[in-house]
Order: sequence, then structure tokens, then C-alpha cells
Amino acid sequence: MNSSLAKFILKLTGWRVEGTLPDTIKRVIVVMAPHTSNWDFVMGWLGFSALGLKSRYLIKKEAFFFPVAYFIRKLGGIPVDRGKNKVILQIGELFRDSDKLIITVTPEGTRSLNFTWKKGFYLIAQHARVPLVFGYLDYKSKSGGLGPVFYVTGDYEKDMEVIESFYKEKSALYPEKYNLSPENLKKRKV
Repeated sequence: MNSSLAKFILKLTGWRVEGTLPDTIKRVIVVMAPHTSNWDFVMGWLGFSALGLKSRYLIKKEAFFFPVAYFIRKLGGIPVDRGKNKVILQIGELFRDSDKLIITVTPEGTRSLNFTWKKGFYLIAQHARVPLVFGYLDYKSKSGGLGPVFYVTGDYEKDMEVIESFYKEKSALYPEKYNLSPENLKKRKV
């Protein structure tokens, strides 16, 4: 989809896109949250299109069957084998072989409530030596976009504190399914 059409659709629906990817960043993992609905994919895709960016995303290899596989690939889908460490090595290799690559990962791993984010996005960034960019959707403010660039340090717990602090203020379409919603943060501390 071209940028002008995406901007028009977003404006028509009352959404705005914030931030962009710095010109110096050519290979990156976009951490996209919250993710509680299939609409998140649609809104994220429109947002990337409005910014003139093409992002790829990871999807389990089992979803790639005829004729659906054609459309998933056209929209940027990358089939992955979710076996232990296979995704990290596969995507690390893809980054090494690419001069420019944006991969969007939803660390919640599901649209259902998951109190613990999957570590894959972090381990891939560490293995491939690429930064993270905090991508987001905020249904309350009808905004989405790209936040700061973040380089993982190897201290997962401390890095997750920084990452989660950015996302705590974001509102999901279904807040009851978002682990960082105020209601679910209280449950996590119990």
C-alpha cells in the first residue's frame, strides 16, 4: 500500500502516526505492543505504510499452507520453526544476509493475556547485534508509531524494566488481555 493512501485511511479513522525510524538504522527489530486483537496487525501495517516503511513479521510455519501462504508472504510474513533456538538462529542469519531489514515482533506471542513476554525478540536482537525500536499502538489516544531506539545490554531483567516502562502507558484494544494494563500489573505483583 502506498504512503498517501495509508495516511488517508488513518486520518479518516481518526488515527495519527508518531515517530519514525532514524536514517542511520537499517537493520532493526520493532517490538510491537500491545497485541490483543487482529486489528493490531491492520493498524500496524497501515502505520508502517504511512511512514513509507516495509516491515516483515514472524509467523509459525504451520500457517503457510496453500493458498494462504501466498498472501502471508506478500504481506511480509516469514515462516519460522518455533523449536528451541531455531528462530534465533534463522532470523540472525536473515539479518546477517541483509543490508536493510525491519522485522516486527509481538513479544506477547498471542492475543490472549500472557503475563510474561516471550524472550525471542530480545535474544534475536542480542544474537544478530541489531537494535530494538519500540513500536506501539495506543487505542485510547488513537495513535501508533515508533518510539526510541534501544540497544540490549545483555542484562535481560534490567532491560525489560526499561522496555516495559515505555509500554505501561499504552492502551490495548482489549485492556483485559494486556499484561501491562493497570489492572493486570496489580495481578502480576500478587
